[in-house]
Amino acid sequence: MSRVLFSCLAVVLLFGCMLGPNYQRPDVDSPQAWRFGDKEVKDVVNTAWWEQFGDPVLDQLVLTALRENKDIKIAAARVEEFMGRYGVTRSALFPQVGAGASGGRQRASEQTGPTPLEGKGVNPTFNSFEVVLNASWEIDFWGKLRRATEGARANLLGAEEARRGVILTLVTSVASSYVNLRDLDKQLDIAKRTAKTREDSYNLFKLRFQGGIISDLELYQVKSEYEQALSTIPAIEKAIAQQENALSVLLGRNPGAISRGKTIDGLALRVVPAGLPSDLLENRPDIRQAEQDLIAANAQIGVARAQYFPSISLTGLFGWASMDLSNLFSGPARTWNWAAPVSVPVFTGGAIAGQVQVAEAVQQQALLGYQQSIQNAFREVEDSLIDQRRTREQLEAQARQVESLRNYARIARLRYDNGYTSYIEVLDAERSLFSAELSYTQTQGTLFQALVNLYKAMGGGWQAAAAIAAER
Repeated sequence: MSRVLFSCLAVVLLFGCMLGPNYQRPDVDSPQAWRFGDKEVKDVVNTAWWEQFGDPVLDQLVLTALRENKDIKIAAARVEEFMGRYGVTRSALFPQVGAGASGGRQRASEQTGPTPLEGKGVNPTFNSFEVVLNASWEIDFWGKLRRATEGARANLLGAEEARRGVILTLVTSVASSYVNLRDLDKQLDIAKRTAKTREDSYNLFKLRFQGGIISDLELYQVKSEYEQALSTIPAIEKAIAQQENALSVLLGRNPGAISRGKTIDGLALRVVPAGLPSDLLENRPDIRQAEQDLIAANAQIGVARAQYFPSISLTGLFGWASMDLSNLFSGPARTWNWAAPVSVPVFTGGAIAGQVQVAEAVQQQALLGYQQSIQNAFREVEDSLIDQRRTREQLEAQARQVESLRNYARIARLRYDNGYTSYIEVLDAERSLFSAELSYTQTQGTLFQALVNLYKAMGGGWQAAAAIAAER
């Protein structure tokens, strides 16, 4: 009889239906304008791209951040959490077996109570011992447990993709912060150099004023330009300190100073082509996480629909019970039972229909979120491509402007020294040159930021190696 029963159960488990829709990846409308060789692009995005800047200090900062950053540690702990949740959900597919034992002594009432002793000579005090092994197993005929396990697995994979997303954001944030720090360092150098030049001019004009060669108007003009250059230094120094503090937190440290390597002029600036194959965006953790969210939501529809159908379980108990410990494991003390309870929803007031409606609505939200994440990815790549290309053009134009203003300032000073013009022309030229040099440096930093953003937008296979580094 038991063999027949287990054979029937095996058939049910093998051929039982799975309610709810099976997941199929939605079609995606990919841009057709990106035309670029796959091999070259993969070489770009699948490498540790920050190393292409050629700064060992930056490489070490990224490695430190991967090992010490608190957000990565939190994300890793969340992966462990969802791994545990997956194990809990999956366990329902298997029989649940437990064991228990008890022993006690009690006295029954001889007069009153729910079970008074009858007859004379009956000992009202007795022992009771019991050892049992119990088991229960819900038969997943409608696929409810399998769908729930499918959803839990998708949630686990989604948590892992979220961790990769943290790694992606962290690496790009460290690179961006370091580039910005070196940009500010150069701005500070320009400001100090300009202030020193204007200080020398101001000291010279004070001597000329004391000798009656120039008027106080010219003296105060030079002094105002000197003070203006000095006023930019504290603002830049404040920005540097704040940037160092922000970068320190990314490294998992308390706020403090940051080591420097190459100047921003010494960082290598790689040229990235203007077209990218859209399938590279599948490396992006946010897209992969959105798809896992969709898979999990899709599975929950089957879980909800399965509640319309009967729930069938097998329960059993086997053990020994005796009032005498020495006879506990004897044949007459053996006890067992088994049952196959079936529960069928008859009237729920629309509760199950509401749960199905909720699951379907959540699945639609996840589907739209997945499609939106892909569209945002395309937009971010396009924006980054446009940004780095146009910023390069802007930087080249500003370089020509700085060179022209240097010539202008040099000629203006020569004209002033030879008495052909007033010092106002010199001040105008130096003021324009100072502003242009700062703008050029800022644009230089913007170009590196655009390149970093492009690497972030493309995702890339380098995240696997970074994830390994974060676990060491």
